[in-house]
Formats: sequence, C-alpha cells, structure tokens
Amino acid sequence: MAQQLLMPKATAVWLVDNTALSFEQIATFCKLHPLEVKAIADGELAQGIKGLDPIATGQLSRDEIARAEANPNHKLKLSEPKVRVPDSKRKGPRYTPVSKRQDRPNAILWLVRNHPELKDAQISRLVGTTKSTIEQIRERTHWNSTNLTPMDPVTLGLCSQIDLDLEVERAAKGRPLPTAAELGATLEAAQETEKLNFSYEREEEKEIDADAVFAKLKSLKSDRKDEDEDDQY
Repeated sequence: MAQQLLMPKATAVWLVDNTALSFEQIATFCKLHPLEVKAIADGELAQGIKGLDPIATGQLSRDEIARAEANPNHKLKLSEPKVRVPDSKRKGPRYTPVSKRQDRPNAILWLVRNHPELKDAQISRLVGTTKSTIEQIRERTHWNSTNLTPMDPVTLGLCSQIDLDLEVERAAKGRPLPTAAELGATLEAAQETEKLNFSYEREEEKEIDADAVFAKLKSLKSDRKDEDEDDQY
C-alpha cells in the first residue's frame, strides 16, 4: 500500500498556521482543493480541528518545507517512513468485539453525517456492519434511532485512522471538486467592488428662523398659563 498522509485537514490547518506555503502547495500535499485551504485560512472551514504537525509525525522534514517556501513551484514530498508496516491481508467482514458491537450504530451515524461520500460497502468494511443496518440509520428507521449519538469510530476503537483516511480518499477520487458557493465564499472579487460607485450627499442645513422659534415658545408659554388658571378654579 502506498504511503498515505495522516489526517489531511488537520495537517492543512497546521501548515496554514505555521508556514508560508501557498494555498496550492498545501492543497496538493493534503489532496484538498485550493478553495478549501483558503477557507481554512479564513476560518470558514475546519473550525475546531486541531492542527497536526507533520514534522512531529515524521511525514515532512523542515528542509522540505523550507525548499517549498523558497520555491512556489516546488511540490512537497512525504518523508520515507522509518518503519515499514506490512499490508494486512484480511478477507471477509471486519470482526468487532462483542463489547464494542453496541457502539456500531453510533459510529455508522457519525460516518453518514461527516462523510456522506462514503459508500455502504466502505462503511461496512470500516465498522463491520451490514448494508441493511446502514440503510436503516440513513433513513432513520433503525429501532434505536432516537437514542443514537454520532461518535467517531476511531475513538471507539472500531477502525484505525489510517483505514478511515484511506476509505475517505478512495471515495473522494470520483467526487467533483467543490465550487466556491459550496465552500461559502460570499466575498465579491476586488475587481467587482472597485466598480461600485458610492456617493454620499450631504443634506443642506436649513436656516433657522429666530422669529418663528420665539413665536412658538411664546404660544407654548401662554397655553401653559391658561392651564394653570383653569386648575385654580
């Protein structure tokens, strides 16, 4: 199995915050769209995701990042792993321990909500369930739907982060790139805003007629005096 980047979005968050790499370089390395990286930089995407340092995980070197920062056309390359893990050849559905089987519906609900691009067969491989159960949870017809809570299958120990990232990457290959509207890009281009003509007209100050003001005050005073006289009677 080819080497895969762990947690692409979390890695992208770290690279945006800690390097001077371009959006295109980060997008290419993390297999994201440049608009997604821009949305991460603007705080519109990946909110609440903690950045993952690829240097600490051994997937990037400082020299590689420095070369990419100096040359915008340089594409980041994954570092060679120090330890080679042999591919596991597993046939049939994934075995889930009895103690964790009750958590599978919660994991399925999490996958359905957070990774709608995953197919039923992929979800079945990840958590070891059946397509009928997945369909019931999608359509909210599961017998325990009202009590289900979305929970990360990696946290529950039903699958590894590597397996999840691999299935998400496989599902994303056939998915069209997101548009600016889908990513919530609502800002107008600078060329468009420069064409807008904002004019502010100042209202002419009206001249104050002193005689009219004093006449009005005198009438108010006389009215007040008449009211006081009426109260005495």
